[in-house]
Amino acid sequence: MPALGCCVDATVSPPLGYALSWDSSLPAPELFSSGVPPSTNAITAGTHWSPDLSSALYRVVGWGAPYFSVNSSGDISVRPHGTDTLPHQEIDLLKVVKKASDPKNLGGLGLQMPLVVRFPDVLKNRLESLQSAFDMAVTSHGYEAHYQGVYPVKCNQDRFVVEDIVKFGSPYRFGLEAGSKPELLLAMHCLSKGSADALLVCNGFKDTEYISLALVARKLLLNTVIVLEQEEELDLVIDISRKMAVRPVIGLRAKLRTKHSGHFGSTSGEKGKFGLTTTQILRVVKKLDESGMLDCLQLLHFHIGSQIPTTELLADGVGEATQIYSELVRLGAGMKFIDIGGGLGIDYDGTKSSNSDVSVGYGIEEYASAVVQAVLYVCDRKGVKHPVICSESGRAIVSHHSVLIFEAVSASTTHVSPQLSSGGLQSLVETLNEDARADYRNLSAAAVRGEYDTCLLYSDQLKQRCVEQFKDGSLDIEQLAAVDGICDLVSKAIGVADPVRTYHVNLSVFTSIPDFWGFSQLFPIVPIHRLDEKPTMRGILSDLTCDSDGKVDKFIGGESSLPLHELGSNGGDGGRYYLGMFLGGAYEEALGGLHNLFGGPSVVRVLQSDSPHSFAVTRSVPGPSCADVLRAMQFEPELMFETLKHRAEEFLEQEEEKGLAFASLTSSLAQSFHNMPYLVSSSSCCFTAAATASNGGYYYYNEDNAADCATEEDEIWSY
Repeated sequence: MPALGCCVDATVSPPLGYALSWDSSLPAPELFSSGVPPSTNAITAGTHWSPDLSSALYRVVGWGAPYFSVNSSGDISVRPHGTDTLPHQEIDLLKVVKKASDPKNLGGLGLQMPLVVRFPDVLKNRLESLQSAFDMAVTSHGYEAHYQGVYPVKCNQDRFVVEDIVKFGSPYRFGLEAGSKPELLLAMHCLSKGSADALLVCNGFKDTEYISLALVARKLLLNTVIVLEQEEELDLVIDISRKMAVRPVIGLRAKLRTKHSGHFGSTSGEKGKFGLTTTQILRVVKKLDESGMLDCLQLLHFHIGSQIPTTELLADGVGEATQIYSELVRLGAGMKFIDIGGGLGIDYDGTKSSNSDVSVGYGIEEYASAVVQAVLYVCDRKGVKHPVICSESGRAIVSHHSVLIFEAVSASTTHVSPQLSSGGLQSLVETLNEDARADYRNLSAAAVRGEYDTCLLYSDQLKQRCVEQFKDGSLDIEQLAAVDGICDLVSKAIGVADPVRTYHVNLSVFTSIPDFWGFSQLFPIVPIHRLDEKPTMRGILSDLTCDSDGKVDKFIGGESSLPLHELGSNGGDGGRYYLGMFLGGAYEEALGGLHNLFGGPSVVRVLQSDSPHSFAVTRSVPGPSCADVLRAMQFEPELMFETLKHRAEEFLEQEEEKGLAFASLTSSLAQSFHNMPYLVSSSSCCFTAAATASNGGYYYYNEDNAADCATEEDEIWSY
């Protein structure tokens, strides 16, 4: 057993590597050829590293162009105007994060992580790129109508996002789509400042109040279209419009046969959730005709599904819908618009693949061309006037403009075996039962013979038998730890130990990346700095929640771990390690919940400017405080504070220096309600841990740095 004994001794303080521990019995790990495959997660070999290598490793060009790249400093760079961005206009994302998170007394905004950074310039460029692609397709194919987009506000209902889209889209008659009463109200408000020709498309299931509100919008001279999702809605529209003396504009949603098979295709096809069958469409036409309102039917809407993978499938669906449109024209409807719904996909993994839910095999120009050609072909064949083409491309418009930044605060460490001398090893073996001792002897013999698969077999058996001994009380925890150390060393020496670490991140997956938790939607996740350094670790991300699902363990490229850097001190970054999740500007904020009462992130709005760092923060909003999330659950934070304050008075009744202790405790309690639920670094925290007699052993609120943590809207409660 000398070889194994040497291994155990090496667990105390391995000199340089495992090869030295095993050199009398086993070859160095890299020479093993017993069928153990090399790791598929190996990071590019070699000592030289560069930002270009990081860009390739994280596929930044594939998913990020033309808005994101890696600059010469090794930081993620934002190109706010896409391909039109000049070199001096590029924005270093790390500098934005520092501006947002640094304390106010150091020139920062004092915002707490996690952080959403919005780039309205990117939003504007996305909208203009979509409009330009359709304008080009209309011109090049000789299409005799125009394109005007509609933004579905469900993708991101943030006030400033919606207002920006209306402002940027006003020259192009860009409108909004609503699917609920509050969305309709916000659309009415925002479009009051938009183009008079912009459409306000009313989708979703409707009741009397919804339809009445839509007709009020029409009275206010908003270009409102009520789209029938169910046949029963028509009776309400006819009845209410007559009572309100408003001539409605009506659309209907057709349930197409065309369907795509991916995750997002479930809303399409004959059994889809939404839309009318051909039989129902004919009944709607008949009823409108009998009511003298057939001219009110002006729009046909359909939706093949989000993330349409190919232009072939797109063209097939658009062609089918245009046939229905042409038939409605033949039946006498006053048709003017064809609304192709959403579906313009995002290439989340940069592969440009048509066989993936996280990629698409086309670009915006190809998408627009396929749509225009499909409508043109059917209309010309049927002799129908070309309709105005609308689309509801929400994901494609807002995904790129928003970046979620969060910090890795710690990482799991490599197992360090406890000290165990040769004598200690012998004592340990004597405490084992007969079966475990046999496993140990067989393990040692297999190590001497170089039979590595056999080593693993006996190592696993030894560990399991020792666990059983620990459960029945015949092995203590130190002995069990020593056995674990032996088995871990065997795995490492053979080269099959799991090299993946767990990085603990200051984030809630349920709040900020709900689509990953819900159905494993992948987003690009990349360190936003240190990309001029070689990432030597691989890791998964574990969030703050007390839930086993609160982790990210699937990444683009089919990877089950992410290349990451060692945590620790790093120059001007102060040892902090920031990661960014990209292309998450659609849906994630609206879908996020309050699991474990972790609220949303802080938000900054960043415009490109001519300042030295090329950007200006035009708006900053701290994330919801503990009090905010408690109110969402019907608690009353002010009353909660008073209850705890009175309990403190009672508890401290016999304490010496009661006044100081009471003030410290109640001050810290008050600030706890005002802080965000997430972790704070010691350098920016408003609390100071001082377990000394001078303050009664409590955390206390430090008045000197309160201004660094509070915002102008903050209110410090009296105590």
